[in-house]
Amino acid sequence: MKRSKWGTLAQSPILIMTDKESKQRTLRQNRALHAYFSLLAEALNDAGLDMRTVLKPEVDIPWTPENVKNHLWRPLQEVCVNKESTADLSTDEINKIYEVLNRHIGEKFSLNVLFPSEEHTEAYLQSIKNLFTN
Repeated sequence: MKRSKWGTLAQSPILIMTDKESKQRTLRQNRALHAYFSLLAEALNDAGLDMRTVLKPEVDIPWTPENVKNHLWRPLQEVCVNKESTADLSTDEINKIYEVLNRHIGEKFSLNVLFPSEEHTEAYLQSIKNLFTN
């Protein structure tokens, strides 16, 4: 059964669709989730989109993985799946929250950060290795 709920992210309204719960997220998915927070923080900073630009216009605050988690991910998580802790998320819930956040950041700021996976991690590590061997 699908449910919908309205929420906001950076003062923009968003519609969130939810399904039944699935199994709890894995430790590998938890590591990937926190790697995503780091990647998104770096991408936002590199694009000149500090927290002031995205959230609070009064103060120049650079992004950190913890800021991404607490100011972007967690508000969506609470609206999308009504859970406060990332430890309580299922694998499907992480995918849903990521899709909403990535779509919003993409539409509003033209940024797209892939969620870390084994394939992407290997490709990323190989590209870093190539930088130092060429």
